[in-house]
Amino acid sequence: MGRGSHSMGVRRLHRQTEVEPSRRKVSDEPSHGNRTNEAYGHRCFPISPSALFFFLLFLLASSFAVYLGNRSPRRLPTSYSLSIYEGDIIKSDVGYREILNENAKIIFDRSIRHFPNPVLAYITPWNSRGFEVAKEFTSKFTHISPVWYELKSHGKKVFLDGRGNVDKGWISDIRKNGNVLVLPRVVIEAFPADLLLKKKQWSKACDIILKECKEMEYDGIVLESWSRWAQYGVLQDPEMRKMGLKFIKRLGHVMRSVNSAKNDSLHLELIYVISPPHSQNFADYDFGPQDLQELSDSVDGFSLMTYAFSGPQNPGPNAPLSWIHSSMQLLLGGNNVGGVLSHAHMIFLGINLYGNDFSLSEGSGEAITGRDYLSLLEKYRPVLHWDEKSAEHYFIYSQDNLHHAVFYPSLKSIRMRLDEARAWGAGLSLWEIGQGLDYFYELL
Repeated sequence: MGRGSHSMGVRRLHRQTEVEPSRRKVSDEPSHGNRTNEAYGHRCFPISPSALFFFLLFLLASSFAVYLGNRSPRRLPTSYSLSIYEGDIIKSDVGYREILNENAKIIFDRSIRHFPNPVLAYITPWNSRGFEVAKEFTSKFTHISPVWYELKSHGKKVFLDGRGNVDKGWISDIRKNGNVLVLPRVVIEAFPADLLLKKKQWSKACDIILKECKEMEYDGIVLESWSRWAQYGVLQDPEMRKMGLKFIKRLGHVMRSVNSAKNDSLHLELIYVISPPHSQNFADYDFGPQDLQELSDSVDGFSLMTYAFSGPQNPGPNAPLSWIHSSMQLLLGGNNVGGVLSHAHMIFLGINLYGNDFSLSEGSGEAITGRDYLSLLEKYRPVLHWDEKSAEHYFIYSQDNLHHAVFYPSLKSIRMRLDEARAWGAGLSLWEIGQGLDYFYELL
């Protein structure tokens, strides 16, 4: 959903903007409250070259000041062979009409995968389109994580809440479509002192999660707790921080001791959600290389939330490519001290499929989904601009005399992030698949 925890965002305007100091709610789960005002009288804002120049200066000054590190030279992979999309549509100078037309086609072979590494796709219960996408493009994903569960506490009692969200028929359908693994997300909402300071509670929590996996025939879970613990101040306490890491290791070992009900050749998997480092000087609440090293033998992967870079007060790109690269360098130790770099294959590099609509005049903004984006393209017929530094597309429009800047993923921006993941040997985590355009999935 630190820079975001996936669960409250738009739901509480992703999930969570739970902690992560620089994450904002509006950017996490753009599924609610993000519709563009359709009031009569809206019009396109004619942008002069000088106005565009100053706007770009504004974006660069406000959004790129916090870039982490410099990109190191390395050879990126060669081009993919995109069956149907062999035409010149993955480009920087794309027009709004091309996007509308090409996205409407969706005629590619959905059974073919172009991205060779694991792909984790998140789905939220408040965005039904995600469940449809999972069924339509099942073969494009290796892991699917519905955002269903919360581990809570009440006094001495620890319990799992969320089974009411589960759709077993849908799970059966996607399993018929391919060999995808189903790992629902579990967010730890239990009060840290109730859970971490009492090892008896560790056992209870592990047993509850294991029991749910067995009864519901899951292939494991995606666990999120780091942002919650940061919010409670747990990570500033060395002893509590140590206990938190030990709990995750205990859960990982318990799950690895049990085989999946659907495939007895595989153990139950545990993927742990982490935020990108905030700077080269790691704070107590940052998940760093040593934490990665400590958990690497106990979990099966790390879902890295490399998105939600900008906010209403510093409008700009959703996830600048150089920032993504720097985050990976910092997390993996850069110089490979202690062999941390060898764990790059365990990272599911986060890619946002949502965008943001910033009101430059008011200093406000809201998250938008693919549906919202297409509506804006239809209504305003904007000129799209490509920002080389962030490797993202954006456009400007005016509504009720208020100037807006819209940043939303494109085929080219996603393609370049897939190249980045391939260069590291990493997988992908997509937040979340109900928010993207259908033709994005041809790239996978």
